[in-house]
Amino acid sequence: MTKRVAILDYGSGNIRSAERAVARQGVEVTVTADFATAVEADGLFVPGVGAYAACMDGLRSVRGERIIGRRLAGARPVLGVCVGMQILFERGIEHGVESEGCGEWPGSVERIDAPVVPHMGWNRLEIPEGSTMFAGLPEEVRFYFVHSYAAQDWHLEDTGPLPKPKVAWCHYGKRPFVAAVENGALWATQFHPEKSGDGGAALLANWVSTL
Repeated sequence: MTKRVAILDYGSGNIRSAERAVARQGVEVTVTADFATAVEADGLFVPGVGAYAACMDGLRSVRGERIIGRRLAGARPVLGVCVGMQILFERGIEHGVESEGCGEWPGSVERIDAPVVPHMGWNRLEIPEGSTMFAGLPEEVRFYFVHSYAAQDWHLEDTGPLPKPKVAWCHYGKRPFVAAVENGALWATQFHPEKSGDGGAALLANWVSTL
């Protein structure tokens, strides 16, 4: 039976390119803001472009934080991309204004401290061992980033007794930042797999294999 992936439509951008990239993995893709459809799909793709606070407002308008929480409570796969990853943390801080996130992970998303911001282009990652997300990909694989904010000071001991997430880091600017997280049913990438060529397609294939 063909797997079904819902792309959550909450007013954020990059949906069409994501739709095409996911569909190429042989799944049925629906772009939707419907609560039941998003909860019941085999996989949920959460995009995100723009400001943290605006994305959270849009997410709440379709009860997206509840959709994500409901799915994770049932160990149903979720993939967040770019700001769709950032909103999974406790908070985002932009221009001195703090916004509450979904709180799936501890920590803050803040502006990158680097000579050139936004961070735009292709970068290699420090990939964790035993990762399903990056299985079969060469160490030198590069992914495409477009962002000014990221989670940078994330200490895995903050997750308490729960299984520790597998985290990929990217070195850019004064501090490395979280580039991807694999945490049970919850996966997320700061980069855009749908814009990352063969490497991004392989990552999406790895995600679809978990559905």
